[in-house]
Amino acid sequence: MSTFLSGVAVLLSTLALGCSGYVAYEVFTLRETLNATNTVSKTIPTQVPSPTATTSPQATASPSPASATTSAISPGQFVQPAFGKKAEVELLSAKRIKDPETGNRDVVNVQMRIRRLATDGVVGSDIISVASTTARNPETSVTYKGVALNRSTGSVSLFQVRPQASADAYIWLRVPDGINNLDIFVPDTAAFKNVPIPN
Repeated sequence: MSTFLSGVAVLLSTLALGCSGYVAYEVFTLRETLNATNTVSKTIPTQVPSPTATTSPQATASPSPASATTSAISPGQFVQPAFGKKAEVELLSAKRIKDPETGNRDVVNVQMRIRRLATDGVVGSDIISVASTTARNPETSVTYKGVALNRSTGSVSLFQVRPQASADAYIWLRVPDGINNLDIFVPDTAAFKNVPIPN
């Protein structure tokens, strides 16, 4: 019996010695890691460049072409009802641009905003065909049509626009250079008279 107890005591002593050695090794490793970390932190500069140095060029950036371009149309100047009182169409701009294919300045880019006013009574056939928009010379009554179907947003369905929401659209009209005023006719919308076209 005493031999058994002696064996157990020796085994426990051996385990205790092994555990204390392992703990001593872990403490030594942890101390070395901490010393290495302190050394690295001393070699890193404490002054970090200010984040404003990377963002300051954006504050001085030149304005975008859209904001730099002036238009002869003031906000709210050309607004007409569409489909009775179900909607309204506002001309946002009418600017002469250069045709990218020919290089001629015989294109007028008309941008508009179509706003649904009615909360009910709008049906699936209430569609404004922006691609069918035309213009007329108020002096000679000559009519001008769109450049091509792919130079417009096509059609805008009021049924798919939520009440009081709007959809922006555009069309390119073929208008000879030198014409500074147009009557613009958007389908199912009252006519826009004497719209200025800046050159």
